[in-house]
Amino acid sequence: MLTAPNKTGLVFFPAFDWAISPTHPEREERLLYTQDQVLEEGLFDIDGIVEYKPDLVTAHDIQRVHFCVPDVAAVTTESHLISAGGAKTIGRAVMDRHVTRGFALVRPPGHHAMRVVHGARGFCNVNIEAVMIEYLRQTYGVRRIAIVDTDCHHGDGTQDIYWHDPDTLFISIHQDGRTLYPGSGFIQETGGPTAVGTTLNIPLPPNTCEEGFLYTIRNVVRPILDEFKPDLIINSAGQDNHYSDPITNMNFSARGYAELTALLKPDVAVLEGGYSIEGALPYVNVGIILAMAGLDYSHVMEPDYDAVKQRQDPQISAYIEQVGESVLSIWQNRAAIQAKMQNGENFYRRNRRLFYDTDNITEEQQETIRLCPACSGTWKIDTTSSLGKRILAVHIPRRACSACRRLGRDWYTEAANGYDSVLLQDRPEDRYLTNPCNES
Repeated sequence: MLTAPNKTGLVFFPAFDWAISPTHPEREERLLYTQDQVLEEGLFDIDGIVEYKPDLVTAHDIQRVHFCVPDVAAVTTESHLISAGGAKTIGRAVMDRHVTRGFALVRPPGHHAMRVVHGARGFCNVNIEAVMIEYLRQTYGVRRIAIVDTDCHHGDGTQDIYWHDPDTLFISIHQDGRTLYPGSGFIQETGGPTAVGTTLNIPLPPNTCEEGFLYTIRNVVRPILDEFKPDLIINSAGQDNHYSDPITNMNFSARGYAELTALLKPDVAVLEGGYSIEGALPYVNVGIILAMAGLDYSHVMEPDYDAVKQRQDPQISAYIEQVGESVLSIWQNRAAIQAKMQNGENFYRRNRRLFYDTDNITEEQQETIRLCPACSGTWKIDTTSSLGKRILAVHIPRRACSACRRLGRDWYTEAANGYDSVLLQDRPEDRYLTNPCNES
């Protein structure tokens, strides 16, 4: 019997009762074809590849990450709880050393869901990777985590959640935001004033193929990961960079995805996008599973793959090298950039206008963070949506100093009138409060 060098756990959850529409590419067939391919290839006959059934996450699991308006039940379905629960199940299996690596093949996806949630953005209601990560931090005491998002679309939700967190390295490799939703993820987006350089964006030009992606992993991502030394590497494993994907413009292949996975060596992979339901996903997912398990993936190939047709233009290669040099420069000079950004101030503020394309909601935010010399700083968001709700959301980070803990609790208890709700994520105490003295 064939044995996997790396014991690998899998969770499947197609979400039969959740779809954008019966004909939209974000529907249950995204995983059904993959399940069939995995069975046909006999992957579950390999000793060391095991399947787990997903648990549900709780409302509190979600509240460690999100401020859901008006509450968790209003912006989620049972499918969202199971999808995030599938990621949590695999993360727990890895931390408990039941498996070496794990892959959550679940939907709905999550990487466009930001810290505040008024509705769905980019098919995402809750950020399933972030929910898993914060559960693992709370349960197992994990500190330094790297998230490498290889979805073709910028992982703007994950970026937003970890914008002020110096313990989380977020790297997004995606099609240039000037050419694709959500129109963000540019090199100059490098993290908040207390966490500069732990957000890194690598926008690649349309028609990037194997050469460009694998160059970026070898020469940019891996050196940064080796220096950051994370306790866990999480791969937001979007598969819409495939040459056959109907809503993107890249030229990656199934074998390329497998090689990327072998180079990246993620502890946990979580499925994100990928909408070539028959032509790509079954082959890409088989390649990723084999690579995670440490097995030969050299024979994984789509029936219509043409290496000559997918060859990368030399001008694209040169451009990608320049992007990589810029990203490495930011990483190497992050301390100086952070000092310049703080400029001796006590607080930093930014205003943002966000659009929820799936639910057609507009949100206005004013964010304030304390620039603390002892920790990453407590912060608050004054948020109003076109649904008419005004919320004050206060976040006290996990390793907040005593002064930032006091400030965050003061912001919560002393909020002026005019809000529909005042919410508090008190991570040092692992509690979520709604309105003064009204614990939920």
